[in-house]
Amino acid sequence: MNALLLAAAAEEQPPLIPHLDELVIGLIAFVIVFGFLAKKLLPNINKVLDERREAIEGGIEKAESAQIEAQSVLEQYKAQLAEARHEAARLRQEATEQGTAIIQEMRAEGQRQREDIIAAGHAQIEADRKSAATALRQDVGKLATDLAGKLVGESLEDHARQSRVIDRFLDELEERAVPTGAAR
Repeated sequence: MNALLLAAAAEEQPPLIPHLDELVIGLIAFVIVFGFLAKKLLPNINKVLDERREAIEGGIEKAESAQIEAQSVLEQYKAQLAEARHEAARLRQEATEQGTAIIQEMRAEGQRQREDIIAAGHAQIEADRKSAATALRQDVGKLATDLAGKLVGESLEDHARQSRVIDRFLDELEERAVPTGAAR
């Protein structure tokens, strides 16, 4: 009978719903565990979370300051790079100007040397012409004196007379040659 009573009592209570005394004991145990966790474990957890939050915020601040510093370094680098490019362009311009000046100086020097060479050539030609004219004058004078001596029948060996005759003869030849050369 007892077994039947127990079976009947067991049938009255659904098997999934616990007894009231088990609920009270479970609730008391939960409050004890919760209180222990709230007193001992929760402050440590909060402390670790606060430290972690501060570390993250500090890391963010450090990252922001590092980013600002990197940005300023980048700006300095860009400024230095722009200055270096400007300096390179200036040096390139100066080199071009110096090269142009050197080329102009070399051209002027070459022109001057060319003119000196031409002037020296003209002077040499003029000296050679005068030398040839003097030699020709002497040869023509000698030939003219000999020819005149044969024509006249006298000797024209007198040097002063010979020079006057030769000079007069050559001057007449030159006067005839100048108008003919000018007419060309």
